[in-house]
Amino acid sequence: MTRKLAPELFATVVRHTPLVSLDLVIRNSIGQVLLGERSNRPAMGKWFVPGGRIFKDESMAKAFARLTLEELGHEFSLVQAGFLGVFEHFYPDNALDEAFSTHYVVLAYQLSVNQEDLTHLPLMQHRSYRWFDVDELLSDEQVHVHTQWYFN
Repeated sequence: MTRKLAPELFATVVRHTPLVSLDLVIRNSIGQVLLGERSNRPAMGKWFVPGGRIFKDESMAKAFARLTLEELGHEFSLVQAGFLGVFEHFYPDNALDEAFSTHYVVLAYQLSVNQEDLTHLPLMQHRSYRWFDVDELLSDEQVHVHTQWYFN
């Protein structure tokens, strides 16, 4: 059984260990990339790929299905995606508004989708979404550097 941690326990984990997450590079039929403007820490206010943490005792396949449903409003399977690599993200802040950093070990995956499948994008982690051309996201200062790494 997978579950979110209580905030005080999650704070202890973030303070003392890296988190493992999946980032989702979502492309449409013309090669544009879907980014969301982050409404939460870390990376608040920046354009970022969808994604999130893998929970304890949650397989990567189940995490991928859950995260695509939560972040995109449509469930996709890990077997539909291509693996881009392992990345490390370091942030000076964290999701809990406390004064310590966050360290992520990120497994990045790319997924091609029909834009019509993404008509109800959730606003839990992102306040808005936009399709970017790769050249545009690489030159836009509002796109977080960790997102730009996936295209360098």
